[in-house]
Amino acid sequence: MARIFGTDGVRGLANDNLTPELALDIGFALVTVLREEGVNRPELLIGRDPRWSGLMLLAGLVAGITSAGGDAVDLGILPTPAVAHLTEANGASAGLVISASHNPMSDNGIKVFGHDGFKLTDAEEDRLLDLLGSRTGKRPQGTDVGRMRIDHRSRERYIGHVVAAAGADLEGLRVVVDGANGAASDVSPEVLRRLGAEVIEVACRPDGANINDGVGSTYPDVIAKAVLEHGADVGIAHDGDADRVIAATAGGEEVDGDLILAILAQAAQQAGTLSNNAVATTVMTNLGFRQAMDRLGIGVIETKVGDRYVLAAMKEHGLVLGGEQSGHLIALDCATTGDGVLTAARLLGTMTATHRSLADLATVMTRLPQVLVNVRDVAKAQLDKADAVWAAVHAEEALLGDQGRVLVRPSGTEQLVRVMVEAPTQADAQASADRIARAVTAELAI
Repeated sequence: MARIFGTDGVRGLANDNLTPELALDIGFALVTVLREEGVNRPELLIGRDPRWSGLMLLAGLVAGITSAGGDAVDLGILPTPAVAHLTEANGASAGLVISASHNPMSDNGIKVFGHDGFKLTDAEEDRLLDLLGSRTGKRPQGTDVGRMRIDHRSRERYIGHVVAAAGADLEGLRVVVDGANGAASDVSPEVLRRLGAEVIEVACRPDGANINDGVGSTYPDVIAKAVLEHGADVGIAHDGDADRVIAATAGGEEVDGDLILAILAQAAQQAGTLSNNAVATTVMTNLGFRQAMDRLGIGVIETKVGDRYVLAAMKEHGLVLGGEQSGHLIALDCATTGDGVLTAARLLGTMTATHRSLADLATVMTRLPQVLVNVRDVAKAQLDKADAVWAAVHAEEALLGDQGRVLVRPSGTEQLVRVMVEAPTQADAQASADRIARAVTAELAI
C-alpha cells in the first residue's frame, strides 16, 4: 500500500481520502501488531480535537480496535500532548489522536503514539501499512471482542501534570489565551489560572466548525491585537491540537518558536539544566537563532522539518530541549512530544522568575527578515527532479551569499511546496522568495 503517513501521522480531507473505513483499518492493524508482539488484550487511548468529523473517525477507530480484540478508551477532547502523556502514565498499549492540528476544519488526521508516549518510528508505521485492509482470518468472538469505555478523569490528570511540570508562579501576570477554538480551549486557561495568572480567553469557544478559523497560532496578528486591547502582559496562541504555541509581547510583537526556544535555552543554561549544553531544531530555524546560540555558547543540532526528527536528534544527543519555528517545542524532561500548554507555562514562568517582560527576554536573538511562501496546487512529489526550480534556487543563493539563505521543500502534511528565504532586508527576502515561487509554479503546476 502507498505510504499514507506524513511527518505527523495520517492527514487528509475528512470523509474523502481520510474515511471512517481507513480509521477502522488503522485501528484493526494497530491491535493486530500489538497482539503479534505479545500483548494479549491491548488497551488504546483515543483523544481528539473538537472538529465535526472527529466523532465519525472515532467510531471507525473504535470499531477496528474492538473487532481486533483490543479495548478502546475514549478520552474525549484533549490536546495531543495530553494523549501522549496519559498513554505512558496509564500504562496503555498505544495512544491515538484524531486531529489535523493547524489545518482547516474540513481536514482531519490520525496520530499514533506507542506505549512509551512517543510517536511511531518510520519502521513501525511501515508495519501498520503492511497490514492495512488485511482483516482476514478468525476474529475474536464472545468476551474476546474488545470493549470501549469513556475516561472522565483524563482532563484533570493532564492539567495536574502540566501544573506540576511547569513549576511556575504566575501571580500578577495578565495573560490572553487564543485557544484556536481547539483542543486546549478550556485546558490552557485552566492551567494558567491554577498557576496564578489572570487569564482572558480568545477563541476558546469551540463548536466543531470554528477550529482554526482565522484564529490560533497560524494567525499571530489575532493574539497580538488582543494583548493590546486588553492591556495584557503577554499573549499565547495555540493550534487546533495544542502541540504548538506562539506568543505576543505586551506591545503586540510576535514571539515565534525560534524566539521561545532561545529564551528557554538561555534560562535552562543559566539554571544548569540544559543537558549537553545544546538544543535541537530544524533547517527552518532562523539564522538569527543560530547566531544567538553561538554567542551563548550553546550547541545547535539541525534536523529535517518535523518534530519526529527533532525528537530523534534529542534522543541521540542526550538533549532535553528542542523545537521548531512553528512553536512546536519539546521538553524531554517531562514530555514525549510538543506540548504548547506546558511550553506556554514555562515561558511565562521565566518571565515571572526573572522579573523581565517577554519583549526584554526576546532580545536574546535578532531575527533576520524571513519570508515563507506556500506554493499551492503543485506536484510536490516531483520537486526533486524539477531542474528549473533548483536553477532558480542556486541563482538566489548566489545573490545572497553568506548574508542569507534559501530553503525549498515539499510540505509533509499538505499538497504544497514551501519556499523560505532569509535576507538582510524584508524586501530582498520577499523578492527572492517570489522569484523562486514563480519557478515552482511554472515547473510543477497541476
